[in-house]
Amino acid sequence: MITASPQPAPPPPALPVPTYSVRSARAEDAAELAELSRPFVRSGALRERSVPLYAAHAADFLVAQAPGGPIEGSVGLRVYPAAPGEGGGPVGVLYNFCVAGHRQGSGVGAGLLRAALAMAHARSLGALFAATTGGGGLFLRYGFAPTTTRRAPSSWVRSLDPRRNARILARSL
Repeated sequence: MITASPQPAPPPPALPVPTYSVRSARAEDAAELAELSRPFVRSGALRERSVPLYAAHAADFLVAQAPGGPIEGSVGLRVYPAAPGEGGGPVGVLYNFCVAGHRQGSGVGAGLLRAALAMAHARSLGALFAATTGGGGLFLRYGFAPTTTRRAPSSWVRSLDPRRNARILARSL
């Protein structure tokens, strides 16, 4: 009788090593943030923001960047205080989320979203909101769900352009 000795199971495949890092944006990134968002503005997916506006709100943004390379993705996280009389804590809104076309599907967006979630947890936010004119698949994979404007910060809801017909998504933290 011939028996084969058991072979050890092959090691699990290694997780791909990101070819980018996520960091906080700086005011000097403003022109690059505006350039990155330009195709999304032209398509109607994002609102146009000026370079000075990006510079003024650079602290809101996380960026994904290859070593020595250009910024390949960004997401803003704005914190809103609890609504008066509601007793809840502050919440956050993710905005201007974009990834360069050649990097879409490579994990850059997921890396940015994970970093934004970690930042929201560190700031003890009760929930995160986002508005999307697309399918929102990435948000849905990370626990966001469609919600009504009633739950979202009222000043943010008032700033949304109703002509864009964006869906509001939320995730409790």
